[in-house]
Amino acid sequence: MSLVVTSPVAGKAGPMSEVPDPVFAQAMVGPGVAVEPAGGRQDAVAPVAGTVVTLHPHAFVIAGEDGKGVLVHLGIDTVKQQGEGFTLHVVKGEAVRAGQPLISWDPDAVRAAGYSAVVPVVALDASAEALSAPIAGDVRAGDQLFVWS
Repeated sequence: MSLVVTSPVAGKAGPMSEVPDPVFAQAMVGPGVAVEPAGGRQDAVAPVAGTVVTLHPHAFVIAGEDGKGVLVHLGIDTVKQQGEGFTLHVVKGEAVRAGQPLISWDPDAVRAAGYSAVVPVVALDASAEALSAPIAGDVRAGDQLFVWS
């Protein structure tokens, strides 16, 4: 069963290899697409329908019905912000629909704090071959990033 993974934020999609963090750039947790978010306060939305299995102010994992987990990390090293500037709209264990707002944040504030605001969208524990049609270029929240087979 294929899973269409959509962008959680508006911005410019590109290769994960350009993320300034080796865990993501080297696909240690899985392959995916990175999105450099547009500026201004915005909502990060669910890239797939499923259950919120991990939730932090700066990151979340949603597991689909088939068990595939998608990690979204809002910026790099943003855990050091200790939740400041991030507003959660869901709780761990909650069922969500694709496109549902999960966390409000401001990529410009992340950049002002000295961190990268890039958003890795990762197919957890997948092989690179399992992803098809990864896109690059401008995306809106909810636009397809890749298909996970």
